[in-house]
Amino acid sequence: MKRTGAGILALAALLGAVAGFLVDHALTVSGRPTFSPAVSLPIMLLLLAAVSLGLAWPIRRAIRGKTRARVNPFRALRIAILAKASSIVGAAVGGFALGLGAYLLTRPIDPPLGSSGTIIATAACGAVLVVAALVAEHFCTLPKDDDDAHAGSEPSPGAEPRTH
Repeated sequence: MKRTGAGILALAALLGAVAGFLVDHALTVSGRPTFSPAVSLPIMLLLLAAVSLGLAWPIRRAIRGKTRARVNPFRALRIAILAKASSIVGAAVGGFALGLGAYLLTRPIDPPLGSSGTIIATAACGAVLVVAALVAEHFCTLPKDDDDAHAGSEPSPGAEPRTH
């Protein structure tokens, strides 16, 4: 599995920002109030960040601890995929919040303080989720096994082929 790159995170944030700006624009054009995220959204983003780190920590401890324990690679992969998805979601939601904020700042009237607070909190918690998920993904990186080093090499002449 490849690690999450900056390009995919930037693309998710950009698409989220465009979507946030367009949603608020469409709501304003139709005569409705602008969208404001619920107060629970930043809290949920922080909880997801904590869960990602909490699940990845035992794997890191098993790999880098004084007594190295064997780690189930499938468990590590599942947690790494959760972390990868969380980082992309954090970038998209943070970008969406930035798009909402950008639209509010382009309006000729000052935005209400309550909606500005939740938008700023959502963008900040989206960034926290991205960082926490990237750290969790790093925690799930397993070292190479001895078998992996020999897997790509040719067997020596006269040796029996290895089957798994």
